[in-house]
Amino acid sequence: MNILEPKQLIESVGFYGGHLVVWTIIFAESGLLVGFFLPGDSLLFTAGFLASQGYLNIFALIVGCFIFAVLGDNVGYATGKRFGPKLFSKEDSWFFNKKNIIKAQTFYDKHGKRTIILARFLPVVRTFAPIVAGIGKMEYATFFKFNLIGGFVWTFGLSMLGFVLGKSIPNVDKYLPLITLAIVVISVIPSLLHLLAERKK
Repeated sequence: MNILEPKQLIESVGFYGGHLVVWTIIFAESGLLVGFFLPGDSLLFTAGFLASQGYLNIFALIVGCFIFAVLGDNVGYATGKRFGPKLFSKEDSWFFNKKNIIKAQTFYDKHGKRTIILARFLPVVRTFAPIVAGIGKMEYATFFKFNLIGGFVWTFGLSMLGFVLGKSIPNVDKYLPLITLAIVVISVIPSLLHLLAERKK
């Protein structure tokens, strides 16, 4: 069972276990420092596709993912607000690198409050943006509002995209690996462009 291969992962744990696994990964990627490497975008799309094939319930999937994405960001915000300064004195390791927080901070400085929404579609930044919001002491009511919007657009949009394609395209499972790969590539492109722009500066 490979956590980085969503279809194999969900199919291996069954109907009820599949929901729990997806929710847990969405929460971890949104709220835990160790979750930055998890496949959030491709997982949501693949889960939506598998729901169209009867492996998952699309309503339970979307509602659960939305709740856990919002909860995850709240944990990230609380972590940043409570432990912000200590994170910068923490030694780098294989799962934590201060550069990731700096990258999220740079993105936050550029886009302001909208970062909480936009970051949902950017790997790595997605994990660290709520932490940066907590470090910067963004007003919680403002953070929570943007968190709700971003969490809904991200979870509903990608899950429903997978579900609709699974229902409307015959034998779409043959193209699932390519579609999933395309989603991963598309989600990484903005981060690469941002990184290149920063290097030029």
